[in-house]
Amino acid sequence: MARVFSFRWMRIAAIGAVMALAVSPVRAQVVCGGHSDLVAELAQAFQEKQVGYGVVGQKAVIEIYVSESGTWTMLITGVKDRSCILASGDGWENTLAVAATAHGL
Repeated sequence: MARVFSFRWMRIAAIGAVMALAVSPVRAQVVCGGHSDLVAELAQAFQEKQVGYGVVGQKAVIEIYVSESGTWTMLITGVKDRSCILASGDGWENTLAVAATAHGL
């Protein structure tokens, strides 16, 4: 049940972000631009690299970029190669690496 609940919220957030892609940049409170430009800026300013991505239907791709220092950014890209920063923050934890370390792997 919790897994279904979280996916519903992710889907709602993704749909909202896709809708924001259609809004003019003046009215939107979201940082948007060309995909390659935003990725280059994340690499230069924060040393963030892509750690994963997921497809939202046939409308968008969500990507997660993370730096070694723990900063992270969630980027959503629509079908016209227009990307927007959906969320960002500090303190990223790679749960797979934490779980492997805890189990001695």
